[in-house]
Amino acid sequence: MSTYTQLVYHIVFSTKNREPTMIKDQKKRLFGFIHQLLTNKKCHLYRINGVEDHLHILTHIHPTIAIATLIKDIKLACDDFIDREAIFPKFKGWQDGYGAFSESIKAKDGLIEYIKNQETHHRKVTFLDEYKALLEEHEIEFDPKYLL
Repeated sequence: MSTYTQLVYHIVFSTKNREPTMIKDQKKRLFGFIHQLLTNKKCHLYRINGVEDHLHILTHIHPTIAIATLIKDIKLACDDFIDREAIFPKFKGWQDGYGAFSESIKAKDGLIEYIKNQETHHRKVTFLDEYKALLEEHEIEFDPKYLL
């Protein structure tokens, strides 16, 4: 018997203190690096995008990988890449936590569009409001004091 999975996650995390340190014209280099990292871990990236203070990743993860381990590996590898390549001079690291939301494969196309249009979306909605909405949509209880 073979193993079949469909483990789709929408991952969201921000820069330390949500400081706007990811420079627009250098983000594609970071996104390419994350894409390669995910590929090396046998994950399939559907879409990645973000604005100056946070990013969104929509990916299928390999069944042998724990989501917490994957996010830790992404953050650590990106820290090294950003330092080595000096692409975001004011970057001080990532926030301690993250949001990881399991998604239906049927929602994939809509999520791809949502992630693709982050810059337009954030002209109207703050990261904090967006993050609260994601937590509420996925029925995750949270203490607002930890979102600041």
